[in-house]
Amino acid sequence: MSLIHSKLEDFVVIGINHWNATVPVREQFSLTDQQKKAILKDADEQGYRDIIVLSTCNRTELYAISEESSFLIQLLLTHSNGSKEQFDKYGFIKRGEEAARHLYDVTVGLDAQILGDLQIVKQVKEAYNLAREYDLLDGEMHRLLQSVFRTHKRVRHETNLGYGAASVAYAAVQFAKNHLNDLHHKNILLIGTGKIGKVTCKNLVSLGASKLTLINRNHDRAEDLADKYDLNVSTFDHLNEEVSQADLIIVATGAEQPVLDPSHFDLHKNGHERVLLDLSVPRNIHPEVESIKGIKLANMDQLSDETNETYKMREDSVPQARQIINEEFDAYKQWLEEQKVVPTIVALNNKFDTIRQQEFDKYKHHFPEESLDKLELVTRRIINKIIAHSIDHLKENQENQEEIQNMVESMFKLKKEKEFE
Repeated sequence: MSLIHSKLEDFVVIGINHWNATVPVREQFSLTDQQKKAILKDADEQGYRDIIVLSTCNRTELYAISEESSFLIQLLLTHSNGSKEQFDKYGFIKRGEEAARHLYDVTVGLDAQILGDLQIVKQVKEAYNLAREYDLLDGEMHRLLQSVFRTHKRVRHETNLGYGAASVAYAAVQFAKNHLNDLHHKNILLIGTGKIGKVTCKNLVSLGASKLTLINRNHDRAEDLADKYDLNVSTFDHLNEEVSQADLIIVATGAEQPVLDPSHFDLHKNGHERVLLDLSVPRNIHPEVESIKGIKLANMDQLSDETNETYKMREDSVPQARQIINEEFDAYKQWLEEQKVVPTIVALNNKFDTIRQQEFDKYKHHFPEESLDKLELVTRRIINKIIAHSIDHLKENQENQEEIQNMVESMFKLKKEKEFE
């Protein structure tokens, strides 16, 4: 494992997200699971470490510990469909403390399209675990992510930022309800029963939807969800028929190409008003569908949570959430500062133990064999206590830390290891 960098200014994040980039742009940079893995593999082969790849409906962002950001941008451009021109226009780069704070904000839901969105922390954890699978995380990044997850847990327990049902899935259902008035008597088609699809289904049922049909590539998954709520299940072989009967169609799949296009609406009846919601990035409903008379099509950027009470509670919790982030981030920075003395502490410990072992070997023949273990223990305890006092002194004197380190290293003629294997 590499030696701790101990430099917050080396932290960097690059990416595309919903604040500056529209859905058509974001879908160019959206990454499949295979593309995420390809980025990590490519980075590993080039000798880069400490990289997290996050790709959701609203953002594609790469986090790393590095003095440069150009290699991250190149990785993203190489393994996505986005162009350099698009990134230069819509992308962003954050460094140092700003980059680290961005990760906290994203994970707790402060940077989400829907304030306090519950889904994002799961996606950050997935990105973290994937990087761990490739053995790309060293102590500094690992510790930062643990701090971030602890912050999220505190925010959920100590504030109302997660109050109520406010998420993209919930916003979609509210949007549909506001445009169709009553969902109970409407024919509803939900295509996709993954994470967002499941939550959307639950929200539809809770708002009175009963004539709901599910379609999913994995038919068994659709069957399982349908059994839970006593719903209908269909297949893609009957897609045109289901589309022709639906008043509300919600698509939430991970398909890389549109699931619905104008050809699916050949049977569309004039005057049949219907709402289509695309909860996918890349988009799974072709934009040209919106030109068909009687169809209202909305994508991720057109959805907004219309539950004022929920949002008021969440907005009121933002200052408290910020305070928790500050507390946890300050603790992380304190730990980071303490890591600067680790090489000196290791070298000092090695030096003292070498002296102890040399003296022990020199004089142990003067003692009975049966007492050597106790003597070994006593001498080690003496060294450990001396080291403990030295560590406390080095950590407590932050302002003069470098001067004290130099003095200790010079006094004991220490040789610090540049890297731990």
